[in-house]
Amino acid sequence: MARYTGPKTRIARKFGEAIFGPDKVLSKKNYPPGQHENSRKRKTSEYGIQLREKQKAKYTYGVLEKQFRNLFDKASRAKGITGEVLLQLLEGRLDNVVYRLGIAPTRAAARQLVSHRHIIVDGKVVNIPSYAVKLGQVIGVREKSKSLEVIADALSGFNHSKYSWIEWDSASVSGKLLHLPERSDIPENIKEQLIVELYSK
Repeated sequence: MARYTGPKTRIARKFGEAIFGPDKVLSKKNYPPGQHENSRKRKTSEYGIQLREKQKAKYTYGVLEKQFRNLFDKASRAKGITGEVLLQLLEGRLDNVVYRLGIAPTRAAARQLVSHRHIIVDGKVVNIPSYAVKLGQVIGVREKSKSLEVIADALSGFNHSKYSWIEWDSASVSGKLLHLPERSDIPENIKEQLIVELYSK
């Protein structure tokens, strides 16, 4: 499946935020990429602002346009505030839960671990990053994958108490989805209402 594989710093500079994690270049060049972007100032339209927020959410969670639209349609049919439900659906993806559990240092790394069959859900291998984790399901690492350096490094010193909606068991190297996160539990700087307004046009 096609996915953005270009320079991540360029995208982070576009949004002025380290959406892929700590970025040394971004701290030095905190202006948009391009030859004249440091001096050029243009007023962005309302549509442009809304589109930018959607793009930021897509890049942050590593979701393609069609997947994102399907998630929005599902959120709009569900009970609750559409924007918050959309973020909950994004947070409930297997690759994101693996990332939140500290098993991988980034969402991209988590997606790769899932795709390469290193992750199990309720004891069974699941290699679909977009798999929607259900409440009570246990996400862990395959026995033969627990010694992987990327996993060991990610778990080393990770604060597993930072997210109240997931529970971590260090003995079994696994975590459980206790409940869907409230909006206040999601640290991403995304203005979800702008995305709702964009799709509502």
